Amino acid sequence: MNAPEKLDFKRILPIIVIVLVDLLGLTIIIPLLPLYATAFGANAVVIGILNAAYPMMQLIGAPILGSLSDRFGRKPVLLVSQMGTFVGFMLLGFANGLPILFLSRIIDGLSGGNISTAQAALSDSTSEKNRTQAMGLIGAAFGLGFTIGPIIAFVSLSLSGYNYAMPAFVAAGFSLVSILLTAFWFKETLDPAKRNTSNTTHSISPNAMLKAIAQPKVGFLLALVFAAQAVFGGFENLLALFTLNRLGMGAGGNSGLFAFIGVLAVVVQGGLVRQWSKKYGDKWIILLGLSTLSIGLLLAALTPMIPLPNYSQAAIQAELAGSTGAKSSVALPPDNANGILGIVWLMIAMIPATIGGSVLGPTLSSSISKNVAPTETGKYLGLNSAFNSLANVIAPIVGGLIFQYLGASWPFIVGAIVMLGLWVLARQRVPASTVA
Repeated sequence: MNAPEKLDFKRILPIIVIVLVDLLGLTIIIPLLPLYATAFGANAVVIGILNAAYPMMQLIGAPILGSLSDRFGRKPVLLVSQMGTFVGFMLLGFANGLPILFLSRIIDGLSGGNISTAQAALSDSTSEKNRTQAMGLIGAAFGLGFTIGPIIAFVSLSLSGYNYAMPAFVAAGFSLVSILLTAFWFKETLDPAKRNTSNTTHSISPNAMLKAIAQPKVGFLLALVFAAQAVFGGFENLLALFTLNRLGMGAGGNSGLFAFIGVLAVVVQGGLVRQWSKKYGDKWIILLGLSTLSIGLLLAALTPMIPLPNYSQAAIQAELAGSTGAKSSVALPPDNANGILGIVWLMIAMIPATIGGSVLGPTLSSSISKNVAPTETGKYLGLNSAFNSLANVIAPIVGGLIFQYLGASWPFIVGAIVMLGLWVLARQRVPASTVA
């Protein structure tokens, strides 16, 4: 029986809650991981490689997990991926050097099929007419996570005397809760009669990805997923280093900035995406996302070097050294010309950047799912995750190199130019079927 046109919130509520709890663990560490690595003496290039380790491993694991979810159902795959996340967070908390940081991200990445599996479960529970709305709720869960997670990180840091390991243990606690919710509340969404019984899993070889790109309906959408995520993912990975270098912001300041971004994302994805989808369709939203992200990145790149009013170079250096004893390899701004212009400018830039980053992910996922057969939804959402992962492998490494050798603003300037080029292409290439 087809899913009703009106979104069944009771049916999808467990999926949204599980994703939210999962994301709380992730968003607790996102603002802090680059600073944590900096405290171990890592420069922007090494931090870029560290940020690439998780998606590199996810690139291997996600398509396999997506195919397995088509064959065995969503629940067992979701449980396996969550257990890997829990182990990764625990290792992160016990890290005593960069090798353990890398190991924790590798383990988490290999089992990291949480979001793509949840998207497949949502697709099982929705129709084409309400799928964008449901995917928007996943995006709203991201926004809530980015709002609440950084606040939890700030509280745990404050209570632990700015011990960077403590948020990792708190994140592991949320990961454990998500495992329990999946085990005892989540009900399987994929009807056994609709499962793909093939014994093969879908490879993530270059040939398989090229074949997916060649598909007439979804090929450009997958290419757009890759390019947009390469730009926005690079922006997310470098933001904490950028604010440290440009504004002298430590863990507390970055937690507050990410919370602000989360509030904006909740507003956009929790309500505006649904309204825009019904009124304008997916193509309009995609074009909006590309243009606003371009504007936001350019504004962010032009943020003036004016440290926060209470900034002290010695205090920030002491905070970074407090967890590891190492000296920061990222240049800090001098103790002069303090003020609010820098942070106000950056927060204004975050508005269009967040709008763009918030609408592209769920809208592209929804568009892809509308253009494939139901029995292949898990496969293509797994490929969607794989293209995201490939972008997330390349973006932090390239962004780290640009940051290290050209300057803190240049990764954002390059990203703005790429987004503008994609906007021009998308006007002609986004399939008409994605427009309501």
